[in-house]
Amino acid sequence: MTLQTISLDVSARGVATLLLNRPERGNAFDQAMLNELGREFAALAADDRVRIVVLRGSGKHFCTGADLAAREPEVSPAAQTGATTARSSLFDVLVALDTLPKPTVAVVNGGAIGGGAALAACCDVVIAAEDAFFSVPEVRVGMAPLGVAAFIIRAIGHRAFRRYGLSGERITAAEALRLALAHEVCPAPALDETLLRIADALLHGAPGAIRELKEAAAHYASPPLSAIVANRPPAHREKTPEMLEGFASFREKRKPRWYPE
Repeated sequence: MTLQTISLDVSARGVATLLLNRPERGNAFDQAMLNELGREFAALAADDRVRIVVLRGSGKHFCTGADLAAREPEVSPAAQTGATTARSSLFDVLVALDTLPKPTVAVVNGGAIGGGAALAACCDVVIAAEDAFFSVPEVRVGMAPLGVAAFIIRAIGHRAFRRYGLSGERITAAEALRLALAHEVCPAPALDETLLRIADALLHGAPGAIRELKEAAAHYASPPLSAIVANRPPAHREKTPEMLEGFASFREKRKPRWYPE
């Protein structure tokens, strides 16, 4: 199957590099990218040749979240009728990445925003460039980030998420390191060298033992994945006046009307 929004390369040592490949959109995800990510994560999980999965972004940014400029918030026909489809939601993709039975490494350049920050939070290891940044800014466009909240809370804790989720402020790479959202921060030219060192360390682990350890880590995580899935947010929410105004202000590059001048 030809991939349209991502590319995949598997090295002779079993390191699979999955590259988000919409650089003209800041690697913002649309439905096509979510579908491809869902399929590829499932295939990589089942491929015994693959030992490590690396997630990267092409161009300036890692992933700038949902492609807001491409759509309005809406309820899909499938959600309205109850029809089943092969579409992957962001939540589906995050669960698939979080439960991959192989070590996962995010290499973050530029912005990891909203769902992009959640993708990083679901990886076992996060390497960030010194000038990279993370943010969860959904409230600034009139939406609560329900689909990503639990995954980021697991990474940085409840108190830190309340600060950055409520304000939508940027989290610098240095602050991400302090919060354990990133594990290593290095100059951008050193990202590949740092990745090679970490990948080599991960390859020393036996695949079966790694799988068992990841299952145990998921069991003891707070909140556990079972609780996250049990409280899965609705895939499609009704339009609200705040959402419509938030999307309009984003497109028109202005402050939303709820901001007091």
